[in-house]
Amino acid sequence: MSDILDSAIAKVQNSKHAFCRFITANDTGKNGSHQAGFYIPKCAAPLLFDVLGVKGENKDKFVEVKWQDDFITESRFIYYGQGTRNEYRITRFGKSFPFFEEDNVGDLLVIAQYSETYYYGFVLQTDQDIDDFFAYFNLSPEKTNQLIDVTQANTPEKQMEIGIQELVSQYTGFPETRQMAEFARYIYNKVHNVTDAKVCNAPDEQLLKWIDTEYSLFRGFEEKVYAPIYSMPFSNCQELIKFSNIILNRRKSRAGKSLEHHLATIFTTANIEYEEQAVTEDNKKPDFLFPNGEAYHNLLFPADKLVFLGAKTTCKDRWRQVLNEANRIETKYLFTLQQGISKNQLREMKHEHLKLVVPAPYRTSFDKEFQPEIETLASFIEMVKMKQNTQ
Repeated sequence: MSDILDSAIAKVQNSKHAFCRFITANDTGKNGSHQAGFYIPKCAAPLLFDVLGVKGENKDKFVEVKWQDDFITESRFIYYGQGTRNEYRITRFGKSFPFFEEDNVGDLLVIAQYSETYYYGFVLQTDQDIDDFFAYFNLSPEKTNQLIDVTQANTPEKQMEIGIQELVSQYTGFPETRQMAEFARYIYNKVHNVTDAKVCNAPDEQLLKWIDTEYSLFRGFEEKVYAPIYSMPFSNCQELIKFSNIILNRRKSRAGKSLEHHLATIFTTANIEYEEQAVTEDNKKPDFLFPNGEAYHNLLFPADKLVFLGAKTTCKDRWRQVLNEANRIETKYLFTLQQGISKNQLREMKHEHLKLVVPAPYRTSFDKEFQPEIETLASFIEMVKMKQNTQ
């Protein structure tokens, strides 16, 4: 989207009233018309006046209109009601107004009201901008020349909701966890035009967005799968508790695997070599080994080029579980969505050569003394890349 289109959409969304129509030859005066300014149909009159005009009387008011987020005109809103006339117009744009040229015929005029006397005006000039504006507000060319119903806006949130509903409707049960994660990424990436480059440039942000989308997707499946069960009375308390445990266990199981699947996608996109669940000592299976299990078991491969990463959604009580999963690697890394851990535990982690990796926005939830030692996902990836590029 262009900057002008982005601004036009935002202003319309937050306006009291908004209106759009195509600029015609009559507006520009290029067909010999002597009418001044933009004609506004009666159905859009609330854009101009709180109290509509009365036949037999003229009425007007003066307003400021800021065009293209660039310049302001002191314009006049007028209702012509005397004699045979019965119409609304916006006039007084000044001699240097740039949108009354022949080339402006067919451009889309957008007007958004912010207060009684302050408005924003936009002229969208490219087919792409006009098409995108229509798509966002669910308009067709036939629905112009009237007030815009902002409730029909095809917002990213609405697109996400529709995408989730459409996907859930295709299944009778829960997809397996890896597939659920893939669906969440697909829905989010499609709505927000996420490319591999965006993932590489902002891995922390993308990871959190994917996890949030998957949570919404999972809730959609829960409602579909479980509604027929919880809509009926339970025969006894024990049955209710059993059903509740099924829900909670599925949630916990999915959350942990989901994190691993999203991290793996980011590592793949970042073009770093890794292996999931590679076997180490005593049949231990770390979440991620960089570059792989073969290098880990090759004693000629430098230990300082090996990297271990565990992944746990929360780690307050479980971080010690990863300490003995890869004996060749002294410093262990643990990715977590935990927000904040006590200073005592952070000191103990440091003593055990464990480093936390957290999404960038979460780092400030930890004690300031330890924040410099906590990696973000982006900084962790850069560290691994440096090791792999110098092998």
